[in-house]
Amino acid sequence: MLLLLLFTSLVTPQTLDQVPLSNIGKTATVPVWKVQSTSKTGQDVSKISSLDFDTKGWYNIGSRGTLMSTLLDNNVFTESGLFFSANLQKVDAAQFQVPWFYRAEMTLTPGNGSYFQLLTHGITSRADVHVNGKQIASKDVQAGAYAGQAYDITSAAKQGGNVIVVRVHPTDYNRDFALGFVDWNPYPPDNGTGIWRDIEVKWTREVSLSVPRVTTRLDGSISIHLDVTNLGDRGIQGEVVCSITSPAPFTNVGKMRAEFRINAKLQQSLKLSFKIPEPQIWWPAQWGEQPLYQVSCDAFTGAGLSDTTPRTLFGIRTVTSRLNKYNDTIFYVNGEPFHVLGAGYTSDIFLRFDVEKVKAQLQLVLDMGLNTVRLEGKQEHPLFYAIADEMGIMLLAGWECCDKWEGWSYNDEGSGLKWTSADYSTANQSMRHEAEMMQQHPNILGFLIGSDFWPDDKATSIYVSALRAYNWDTPILSSASQRGYPAQLGNGGMKMEGPYDWVPPSYWGSDKLGGAWGFGSELSAGVGTPVLSSLQKFLSPADLEDLWKKPNKGLYHMSTSASQFYDRGIYNAALWARYGPPTSLADYLLKSQMMDYEATRSQFEAYVLRWNAERPATGMVYWMLNNAWPSLHWNLFDYYLRTGGSYFGAKSGLRSESTVYDYVSGAIYLINRSRVSSGPRTVDVEIMGLEGKVGVKNTIETTTQPNKSKTITPIPGLGRPKETSLLRLVLKEGDKVLSRSVYWISPKQDTLDWDKSTWYYTPTSSYADFTALNAMKKADVNITAKKVGAGKVTVSLENKSSIPAVFVGLDIVDGSVGAVFWSENYVSLWPGEKMEVDVKLQFPVEVEGLKVRVSGRNVDEKVVVVGRTF
Repeated sequence: MLLLLLFTSLVTPQTLDQVPLSNIGKTATVPVWKVQSTSKTGQDVSKISSLDFDTKGWYNIGSRGTLMSTLLDNNVFTESGLFFSANLQKVDAAQFQVPWFYRAEMTLTPGNGSYFQLLTHGITSRADVHVNGKQIASKDVQAGAYAGQAYDITSAAKQGGNVIVVRVHPTDYNRDFALGFVDWNPYPPDNGTGIWRDIEVKWTREVSLSVPRVTTRLDGSISIHLDVTNLGDRGIQGEVVCSITSPAPFTNVGKMRAEFRINAKLQQSLKLSFKIPEPQIWWPAQWGEQPLYQVSCDAFTGAGLSDTTPRTLFGIRTVTSRLNKYNDTIFYVNGEPFHVLGAGYTSDIFLRFDVEKVKAQLQLVLDMGLNTVRLEGKQEHPLFYAIADEMGIMLLAGWECCDKWEGWSYNDEGSGLKWTSADYSTANQSMRHEAEMMQQHPNILGFLIGSDFWPDDKATSIYVSALRAYNWDTPILSSASQRGYPAQLGNGGMKMEGPYDWVPPSYWGSDKLGGAWGFGSELSAGVGTPVLSSLQKFLSPADLEDLWKKPNKGLYHMSTSASQFYDRGIYNAALWARYGPPTSLADYLLKSQMMDYEATRSQFEAYVLRWNAERPATGMVYWMLNNAWPSLHWNLFDYYLRTGGSYFGAKSGLRSESTVYDYVSGAIYLINRSRVSSGPRTVDVEIMGLEGKVGVKNTIETTTQPNKSKTITPIPGLGRPKETSLLRLVLKEGDKVLSRSVYWISPKQDTLDWDKSTWYYTPTSSYADFTALNAMKKADVNITAKKVGAGKVTVSLENKSSIPAVFVGLDIVDGSVGAVFWSENYVSLWPGEKMEVDVKLQFPVEVEGLKVRVSGRNVDEKVVVVGRTF
């Protein structure tokens, strides 16, 4: 059966005058593809390009999909089966070592002044492109996962049915400019080969317009930049008219006009300027609103409308950076020093793009208090940037490390093949395409043209020229490390000194390696243990046994088998020593969540409290935000969007206003991450032993200023306690509680062996001791849960005991509700203390009857049902 792809915008006009003007300039996505291996079809493109070719037996996908995602869509594999235990390594990768065909049919109406362009945006990593059997591009031209191209296919187009055939060639991460995963997880069997971003067909007359690019100033002065291309065989003149619409209520702000005169087959750049009265400024989420203006442009010639651009959203803002006297980068948003507190993002292992999941991931980013996401070689789909615009999340984009992207002679760590002259051309096209896609988005913090290593001088010049050609108006950074830099850009001002595996909380307060100073481009204690309900989705009973019974065993759901991070040995050594050997899987997971909470909170708090230090901690990217597939480390929430200790530790450390305990100095710091909040504050300090005895109790009066951190005072009477104790800090504005934090403090301090540091961690020669927690008496915590709105629940907790209830965790038992947003979690309650926790579900499902589970370090597990009293 023939697959007919009818673009409704590409109507069949009898004469040019009968074409509705609304259809000129329409860009339509190829909505469906047929996919099959050349091992089954042969290589005869002309045969496959025939309209009567029978595609029976071919796989069907939508507008995009790598080979592996295609096989998943067609039930050759299931995700649950593929991700379970070590099943992924059983997939036969040999089937992806030959080219595969993608085939689609469409209806076009050439003639009468119509021109058609085929727009590619992401094919991994090389492809031959044919229209009706005519080769439009070879794999040497359509090369690079990001090297989007615009091909004039007018001469190949036929009246009625047309056939697009794309032959994708096997991807090699060391040879091709692809989307690799370094050591983050096992490689996908197909190495991501296929059409991973949409391919589009654009219909215009002779003149074609690029997507508008917008530069802005805070006084409302804006410039619209456009490339005007003459597709025809004769010179042509005309006019471009651009209209600007305000944010809601979407009123017309004004119009701009510019004339053009272009010779045949050439391109001209236009700049149209305008000043928006009383501009509405776009801010990152924690600092203000995200108003988005719209611009659309039309090109007119003597024949009438020739092209029109889709409405492009933009925000009025400025982003700059500078190096301080220590050569550390400081970013500024709208002139304000911007403390970058972010995490590293990864795409799905098969490059699938689930809009609802992306929205949930970015909402979790905001819920934690993060303000930035780093994309290391994981530039996503245009919709990703649009969602981040609306949410107010800054994006630090850039190329990836360790493979072809950094195939430099001076890279003694990566495995990528050295660049050839053709590679520089691919890099140029890649940079230009991504720059055009990102430029107008107000959330772009900058672009890292290198990651672990800086590009050579030739590549640097190509990258910078490409970005400037597309009116890039945010920082261009040479690399994310201090290994070196190109003369054209200078020092990138970021450090990449680790760690990537477990270190104690006191590590971050040092002035060494990854300690809280300067800008750490990727670093963490390597934690991120999924909760049991997630683990049971991808680990077998034997795998679960190994987690707590074989602490040094290599684990398939860690990094690659050749990686330093293939086991949890360093992490487990600390857990066994600090919290005691686990007695069961449940005990191991509870101790893991405490370890993860402690590790992430201390890291974020250390960077926050040193924001205004002599050598400030100017920024930090936590390694990592999420996982490409179910993983046992390097995440702040797991693959299934369930949140655990790492998430809530980060959330505790990233409140807008808080008080923080410094593990090194023993002092209390007052943190203010807001842009406007100020005034008097009080801090209640209390230290309690595990049996409920209060050792220290004090109230401190102080004041706070926006975007500042400051030390208040050492905690009176704390020193080094003789027994494991709990420290509670409560920050108030009047009677309003702004933050509440509880720390567990050991009589024995973690001691770091700095001289034995490696690139991935610093060994601990002597560990803190929290084993007293194992002997605590049980606390009786009463819990009730009630519905307070659509998809919303309030959970009430009360500790009815005379001892503290330590590390009390809450969970929604039903795993089908999507992401769950808790106002706080893993809390420790003082004797007699009451607390309310608000819960919001990703989807507004009926919450009556949902089960909420509570458990803790010294709290037995119990389950309550929302809306029911026992």
